[in-house]
Formats: sequence, C-alpha cells, structure tokens
Amino acid sequence: MKRKFVAYYRVSTPKQGRSGLGLDAQRAAVEKSVADGPANIIAEFTEVESGRRNNRPALEEALTVARLHRATLVVAKVDRLTRSVGFLERLLEAGVDVRFADLPAIEGPTGRFMLQQMAAVAELEAGLISARTKAALAAAKARGQQLGGYRGGPLPSHVQARGRDEQSRLADRRAADIAPLLNALRAKGITTPTNIAQALTAQGIPTARGGSKWSAPQVKLIEARLARMS
Repeated sequence: MKRKFVAYYRVSTPKQGRSGLGLDAQRAAVEKSVADGPANIIAEFTEVESGRRNNRPALEEALTVARLHRATLVVAKVDRLTRSVGFLERLLEAGVDVRFADLPAIEGPTGRFMLQQMAAVAELEAGLISARTKAALAAAKARGQQLGGYRGGPLPSHVQARGRDEQSRLADRRAADIAPLLNALRAKGITTPTNIAQALTAQGIPTARGGSKWSAPQVKLIEARLARMS
C-alpha cells in the first residue's frame, strides 16, 4: 500500500503566492522527499501569510485531510512551520505525523518529538525552568509522593480516567472530520449505513482503527457519536 502525504507550503506575501517565488522550490523539495519510496501526495495546501501568525486556515484544512486519510503532513523546511509556541502546540494536538523535506529521516514519533522540543525551546525562559522543576520536586517530596515514575501494578483510577477521556476526545475529533463527508454523501442520495460504508471504502477513507473497509455498524457508531455531540 502506498503511503499517503499531504503537502503544506507557505509563502510570506501575496506577491510570492501569485508569482510562485519560493513555492516552486518548496514543491520540488517535498516531491523529492517523498520520492524515496512508495508515495502518494493526495492533497496540497498553500498558505500566504506571516510565519508568526497562529491563524492558518490552509494548515487547518491540511491537518483535517491528513487525519481523515491517516496521511503524513509534509513541509519543505522546518522553519516553514512557525516560531510560535501556540502554533506548535496546536500542531502537536492535531495528532498527525509530520515529515520535514529538509530532514527526511525525521518523521513519525521522531518528528513529533522534534516538534515538542521546538515548542519547549520557543518558550524557554533561561534559568526559570530548572528552578520551577526543582521547586516542584521538592514540594512533591514534602507531600510524601514517591518520585521516579510509574513502577508497575494497576494504573491509578485518575490516570485511567484521563486515558478514557483522551480516547473519547480523539473519537469525537474523528467523527467531526468525517461529518462533512457524510453530509456530502446524503446530499447525493446515499443515506443508508450500508451504502455510506461502501462509499467511504471506495473513497479510501480509513476506519477509526486504520482499516480499509467500512461496515454499516461503524457508520452507525459515527452517526450516533455525532448526534451526541450536536
């Protein structure tokens, strides 16, 4: 099966966007990056704005498509993302794999780790992080809390609850991503769960568990979740 990629390009001015200045180089870098194996760029998005702004509608669309198709977001250069802490955190929350064309070996979990480090460096306040960490450890020790991390055995109930909440959040986001497709299919007269499942399979939309074939019960679960969310 070919890997799926969603390309994201950014230019700083409308003039660059119209002329292609810088855009052609980004596109060439992305194409070269994904040409080292079976690859398929299923969509391309171009943003025309300053890298310091968090409002990126084209990127939001790219992230939605990447999640929907279980695709990897690929950008030409690391510095084409942003220097903004808030934006980097938003990208991490989006739950997609990221590949950098200028660092092709860094993607997947390693790419997410790199984004985390970029966010940490962007917010670093020299000397304060170390002081806050030491203060937190000292306070935890004073409360009698055992330090050193999880040591086995059943997870605490509050940790299990957070895990269930996170799974529910991800399921809600997945349903929200699929909702526009369901609306488009219904507008075409495709309304039964069986027919919708066949259409989603034909469009190559992965299931929640990454499968390639949808079933009517899976469609009903999505519809039920959307009904609860409305």
